[in-house]
Amino acid sequence: MTAPSHVLSPLTSTKFRLPRFGLGGSPIGDLPDPAGDAVAMATIDAAYQAGIRYFDTAPSYGAGRSERRFGTALARRPRDEYLLSTKVGRTIDGAPDFSAEGIRRSLAESRERLGLSIDLVLLHDPGEHWQQAIEEAYPVLDEMRAQRDIGAVGAAAGDWQLLDRLVRDTELDAVLLAGQYSLLDRSATPLLDRCQARGVLAIVSGVLSKQVLQVDQSKQTTDPAIILARRISAVCERYGVSLPQAALAFPGRHSAVASVLIGAASQAEIRADAALVRQSVPGDLWRDKELLRLLD
Repeated sequence: MTAPSHVLSPLTSTKFRLPRFGLGGSPIGDLPDPAGDAVAMATIDAAYQAGIRYFDTAPSYGAGRSERRFGTALARRPRDEYLLSTKVGRTIDGAPDFSAEGIRRSLAESRERLGLSIDLVLLHDPGEHWQQAIEEAYPVLDEMRAQRDIGAVGAAAGDWQLLDRLVRDTELDAVLLAGQYSLLDRSATPLLDRCQARGVLAIVSGVLSKQVLQVDQSKQTTDPAIILARRISAVCERYGVSLPQAALAFPGRHSAVASVLIGAASQAEIRADAALVRQSVPGDLWRDKELLRLLD
């Protein structure tokens, strides 16, 4: 995990190359007060010490707590050493507001909570409001990008088809996909292919699912996801690779995927995940015929 290196974009002149891994801010926001602030600070510090240089948050993560905690923790770090993204379109209580004024207000409030400049601003899960997001929210961010008020513009959602529509109809720099592209679910491949064709960076989260982290070969099950996880895990073990290790490495094999977000709510958790990231995965694993059949 290395510090970000910026490259020029013909669209914005600020497009960047994201670090391979980042820290997602939802668990940071969910940590309850009053002890949560200290735990969050320690977790973010541990992530930084482990080499993570990309941090993602949102107003609705813990009703603003995530942004405040990231702002406090990262204020002590040189600003040019890391990338920071947050989201607009959802208020601190999660209510949708993709109006032009709502976007400006949300970004101003995020800046106040963070106390930091923001590299990437993401439209947060437009859902059924996707038309308003394109017609009202996106133009505001596009104008801010052109004026260098923000670095880059993207969208975040757990629906790959929604993101695909936004990539097709706007000039995004990045998308953040929650789920739908992992060892156990590759349904978002068409989105990633479109991102690759249009030069849009893809960020993937949710790869360390319950099925990946809690593989138990001894219990009987009819759950297809658990059965698939067990079969993939058995192949990985032949190469000395754990299933979580493979799950973290897999998304980056698609050339559109620039970064994988890891969610963590403790020092121990982020250190364990960072240790998995540092372990190399043998190339022979990805060429294994049984694995290829399972991933087909």
